[in-house]
Amino acid sequence: MRGLVILLAFFLLFTSASLLIPSQMFPGNILCTFIGEAIREYSKYLSAVFNGIVYGVILWLVFVVTSRRLEKEK
Repeated sequence: MRGLVILLAFFLLFTSASLLIPSQMFPGNILCTFIGEAIREYSKYLSAVFNGIVYGVILWLVFVVTSRRLEKEK
């Protein structure tokens, strides 16, 4: 349950940060480049959601690995 809260918090943090920053962030800008001009008006939102997923999962994995190592040390 604690891991799900961490995942959701980082997802929301990076999604909102991607929407507020005026320039596109990596890797969301790469995804929008691959998709092309078909959904140009939604590319900013799609990029933000993709960034939230990628960075949220990376930080969630760091949290899980760190917490397991700390529990092993006890």
